[in-house]
Parts: sequence; C-alpha cells; structure tokens
Amino acid sequence: MCLLQAQNTVSFEEGMTSPAATLKNIEWLAGHWKGEAFGGIAEEIWSPPADGSMMFSFRLLDKGEVSFYEFGHLIEIDGTLLLQLKHFDANLSGWEEKDENIDFKLVKIEENKFYFDDFTIECISDKEINMYVEVGEEDGTLNEVTFNYHRQ
Repeated sequence: MCLLQAQNTVSFEEGMTSPAATLKNIEWLAGHWKGEAFGGIAEEIWSPPADGSMMFSFRLLDKGEVSFYEFGHLIEIDGTLLLQLKHFDANLSGWEEKDENIDFKLVKIEENKFYFDDFTIECISDKEINMYVEVGEEDGTLNEVTFNYHRQ
C-alpha cells in the first residue's frame, strides 16, 4: 500500500484504515475564516463541536457576486473523523444529487495537519490556517489548490 501524494494532500487508498481521532483534536478550526482563492474571496464559518459534529458553510465571492457555496460537517464516526460536504450554485441549486455527499475520509494526522482524502487542513497559528484541496480540471488532470485563511 502506498500513499498517493501531491505537495500537501494525500489520497485514501483501498485497504487503508483511518486513524483514531475526535473533534477535540481539531476544535481550533471553529470560527470565521477569510482568504483568497480562485481569483476571488473565500470565506468559511465553522461551528464549535457539539454532539459529535462541527458544521460549516463556505462561499466564494468573485467580483462581488457569489460564485458557489458549500455546506457540510465534520463528524465523529467509528472512532475517527469524516468530512462531508455538498456544493450549491449562487441560487442554492445543488451540484450533487439529493442523496449524495462528497466524503473525505481521514488518512493521517500530524501535529498541526489533518490529512483527509485529497483535502488537508493545516493550523499555522491561532489566526491563520491553510486548506489544500485536489481539484479536477476539465482536461482530467488534478490540481492542488491552496486556501490561505485568516481568522476574522
């Protein structure tokens, strides 16, 4: 078994097991975060942990208009963490089917980084985080996108 890895992300491969984790390990993520990505302003709001879940909302503003939203949660399940989300356009029309989510299984944890499947959350300081996401391009290639956020 090998880890497929971009610069800051790793993939969850068949046969792997997610490490033990709870929301207590990542509660520092709670808060209002803002930064630049995709040529616009990216914003995320994460709730504090409650009953095994941290919910979040994301929006990307491009030239003063909403490009898209994400809504989701980070949940405790089977002794580990799972990140799930859905995308919506500016009019809240869903990108995924009604009963489908995008799931990011936890691959590994380092002191200040949580590696989910092709999605990494890194704590730089109390006021700064980075998120790295593998994004599929129209030509089929993958591109790692960095979201550098500052606490608001």
